[in-house]
Amino acid sequence: MSFNYIKYPTLYLANSVQKLKLLPLYKLPQLCNELRQYLLETISKSSGHLSSSLGVVEITVALHYVLNTPFDNLIWDVGHQTYPHKILTGRRDNIINIRKRNGIRSFPCREESKYDVFGVGHASTSISSGVGMAIASKKEKKGRRTICVIGDGAITAGMAFEAINHAGNSNINLLVILNHNSMSISKNVGALNNLFSKIVLNHDVITRYKSKNGFGISSDFLNNDEIYQKKYLEDIKSSNTFFDSLGFRYFGPVDGHDVFLLIDVISRLNTQKYTNLLHIITKKGKGYVPAELNPTKWHSVPKFNIITGKMYKKIQDVPTYSEIFGYWLCITAKIDKKLIGITPAMTEGSGMVNFSKNFPDQYFDVAIAEQHAVTFSAGLAISGYRPVLSIYSTFLQRAYDQVIHDVALQKLPVLFAIDRAGIIGQDGETHQGLFDLTYLRCIPNIIIMTPSNENECLQMLYTGYHYRKGPSAVRYPRGIGIGTTLQSMRSIPIGKGILTRLGKNTAILNFGPLYIFAEQVAIKLDFTLVDMRFVKPLDVNLILNLTKCHNFFVTLEEGMISGGAGSSINEFLMNEKISIPVLNIGIPDTFIPQGTQTEIRSECKLDANGILEKILLWLNK
Repeated sequence: MSFNYIKYPTLYLANSVQKLKLLPLYKLPQLCNELRQYLLETISKSSGHLSSSLGVVEITVALHYVLNTPFDNLIWDVGHQTYPHKILTGRRDNIINIRKRNGIRSFPCREESKYDVFGVGHASTSISSGVGMAIASKKEKKGRRTICVIGDGAITAGMAFEAINHAGNSNINLLVILNHNSMSISKNVGALNNLFSKIVLNHDVITRYKSKNGFGISSDFLNNDEIYQKKYLEDIKSSNTFFDSLGFRYFGPVDGHDVFLLIDVISRLNTQKYTNLLHIITKKGKGYVPAELNPTKWHSVPKFNIITGKMYKKIQDVPTYSEIFGYWLCITAKIDKKLIGITPAMTEGSGMVNFSKNFPDQYFDVAIAEQHAVTFSAGLAISGYRPVLSIYSTFLQRAYDQVIHDVALQKLPVLFAIDRAGIIGQDGETHQGLFDLTYLRCIPNIIIMTPSNENECLQMLYTGYHYRKGPSAVRYPRGIGIGTTLQSMRSIPIGKGILTRLGKNTAILNFGPLYIFAEQVAIKLDFTLVDMRFVKPLDVNLILNLTKCHNFFVTLEEGMISGGAGSSINEFLMNEKISIPVLNIGIPDTFIPQGTQTEIRSECKLDANGILEKILLWLNK
């Protein structure tokens, strides 16, 4: 898609930050309109994150117009909202390839642009990194400013408040912009959300802080008089006991869609060498009615028709693994009122929507607070309840200490339903669920299960839920299954694999959803095939029996080879002094970039052809 300079004349002139700064002020509303329309047009043809980016158009334009980026540090929290930032920093013509293989990343990436000061994928990191940069800037004494843009959803995480606690006592030149839209992916929850909402209700945001004349710019916009600056800022400075007591000077709330006002306020705050917080009010999905009405649905979208709002989704008869989890959760909750379902702000993605509606008293969204989610689960388990924590593999990493100390060490029966495990695709390096087997396998007292199809996933959820001797984990992939018929739920014998095919000479030991490819290879080469099912504990008796009639082992997993499921086979054989060659197939020692699951599996040689090629090459050495 070539850029249409006739359709977007102002955006055409703002192809870089330097050119953006050359635009006269009165052109900026038109730039915002064109930028918003260009986002709609490109995302409708390519797919991607939409409603978050639509909501930050004006603040993005204002920040780059006022700041001296990339000299000044502009840090975005999460990346869903950075599409306008990417467009204005030289990536306009390539935004159509965002999230595609070898295309622009979904999130800020230091390798991609000097304007992406800090690589971001997970929420709530901006203030911590910003404090580090602000302290470094103070030491270098070059006048470099540091600005962090964080949402009212992301600021709920403990890490954000650890950083605020540090910043408020550090005497640094830092501006935190709190983007208040009452949303993360879903609607925000919790006491902080209530607090921010009360602040907004107590201020007439639209009338009190509107900019001053026809163009919205006060007549003293370029006035650098210190007395006037102080008077102006005192006018928009509000009393906020919460942030004031933490050492921040609080300003706002102000209209986050008034680009003139934002430029005016940020320009004046830019002259202040203090630790400031500017509270702006925005609307997620701004400018596109379907996204405004349902920002959650339009958070991350496939290709769609702009006029009708119809999304071009593939019709699929096979349920996703997340839907299997949601189905199991509802069935079990209906029977057992002790079940408590927990999510850290991922209700929709984890398949918990029906559960949240039908069993509200058994459902808890704890917001973006993974550490709290795990230890909250531990408290419930100690109290005789049966917590089920649904969490993405990439987000469970954020609560590793809590899994070890608060759950496993105390042998508490918490079920971890680990969604998006393995290759997840287009969100790239920060979201691939490739490390969970490695970081969980070394923890004592935990059971780890890897289903190879939907029915196994259902049975393993049932098994893990009824396992009472400690924590258990079921890790399942993103997307649909293979169409396996669901059977009546029953407990699987702990630590028992299944010999599914008896062949000659070589045995493939499969862990998880790559089984469908392993089966094709096993049939072609007449190999033995085993669905191991359990990473921990291993079925050691089955492995010992296989060593008696096979000369080679191949392990297969959709996770890191280093320390993964295959490594557990190597360790067992060495400990038993059994000398048998083992080929470990999985993800190599590298971060995996974006692309479709099919593309990445092909490139990593984790599809049938790739697995076959690796095995034959290894056997022929």
